[in-house]
Amino acid sequence: MKVKKINATPTDAIQIPALLDKEGVDFHPINHVNWKEYPYCPDVQFRIAYCDEGLLLHYKVNEESARAKYTTDNDPVWTDSCVEFFSIPAADGVYYNMEFNCIGTILIGAGAERKGRTRAQQDITHLVKRWSSLGHLPLEERSGGVDWELALLIPYRAYFLHQIASLEGQTILANFYKCGDELSTPHFLSWSPIVTDKPYFHCPEYFGTLEL
Repeated sequence: MKVKKINATPTDAIQIPALLDKEGVDFHPINHVNWKEYPYCPDVQFRIAYCDEGLLLHYKVNEESARAKYTTDNDPVWTDSCVEFFSIPAADGVYYNMEFNCIGTILIGAGAERKGRTRAQQDITHLVKRWSSLGHLPLEERSGGVDWELALLIPYRAYFLHQIASLEGQTILANFYKCGDELSTPHFLSWSPIVTDKPYFHCPEYFGTLEL
């Protein structure tokens, strides 16, 4: 996938959807149901661009129910209504898992393996600008169909184990996910397909390619 550069840097994450609309940045589906035990496939789309400060992400979700229990960064947001971005920004094999629940609580981890990962400190997670159409207060599980959007500006400094000033001109490996481990209908979707026996997102061998 080719990732477009945006010459403007938004001052607030709420500006990101309109900015990407203006720049004609397209959405892509997160719709690979990789495990037959979890057939539910909500309507999930994302789009990505970059600017001088970092990466711009915008997710749109329509799902049967939504929950946001966690409000503190690095809490287990993957159990809520959650979208995720995993990526390898350098040539050393270290990948970052960036996970976001539907009210913008985030988790950032890094390492070369699933075990022994390092979590970003809050002085790093707080650098990520975020906007949610659902606001930022916790939500009990809400059923009957829920639409929500999440926009994020992820500064290059969020790649906290590296010294990255820009990714312009780089080709990186990445995947995008949607999950909800503790929702009434658990689900595990990916952008780039995964071939494992059980739901498992920490598998960089199945990442796709982003060309910035």
